[in-house]
Amino acid sequence: MRLPQSPSFRLDGRRALVTGASSGIGLAAAAALAEAGAEVWLVARRDEELMAARDAIRAAGGRAEAMALDITDLARTAAAVAASGPFDVLVNSAGLARHAPALETTSADYDAVMALNLRAAYFLTREVARGLAAAGKPGSLINISSQMGHVGGPDRAVYCASKHALEGMTKAMAIEWGSKGIRVNTLCPTFIRTPLGEQTLRDHARRSWILSKIKLGRVGEIEDIMGPVIFLASDASAMVTGSALMVDGGWTAE
Repeated sequence: MRLPQSPSFRLDGRRALVTGASSGIGLAAAAALAEAGAEVWLVARRDEELMAARDAIRAAGGRAEAMALDITDLARTAAAVAASGPFDVLVNSAGLARHAPALETTSADYDAVMALNLRAAYFLTREVARGLAAAGKPGSLINISSQMGHVGGPDRAVYCASKHALEGMTKAMAIEWGSKGIRVNTLCPTFIRTPLGEQTLRDHARRSWILSKIKLGRVGEIEDIMGPVIFLASDASAMVTGSALMVDGGWTAE
């Protein structure tokens, strides 16, 4: 009897583009992809932190390059992707949250969140897919969404709107590009202990509410993101597209 063999989680020979890569979830994703063998291109706006992240990955034995880039600049982003691609993997982790009661939302905050979380994500994903299609290559495009792309939350109407839209965008792109072997999925974390997340977690009432919703009884750590990213990027998820991988400790199970 010939037993089936598990698909590889390795990413040797592949090139990955990771946005928001200077800290938090983006940095964890970049480190995970490099550890799995990918050549990782790190993108962020903060040049000093970006170079430090690149150097840390290299020091750990990984292959990494860095591009200081604001992905809301669509023309510059398209040119950078065209010049440096094609990329086999995209992890779009750049994101913004400006929380406020819906009755107090300003148009400036709405526009800023949508410009990064949705508009920039849309056109970046398109440009990476365009490079793959032109090269006749398959690929895995991962948009970092949120559990808030599937539920609502207090003071999060704008953020939820951006992430719900990201989910719909991802499904439509997966349908269009499936015949080209280009997979598109979202990864949906719960509250993760990052420098940004700590601002919410320091509030006792909000932390209590968060822990009451997470069935595993703890907030997420950035390491909780790393395995799911490798899974979605690798051949281990070869039949997964148009899907949302929940990393939410059971928040959305109810």
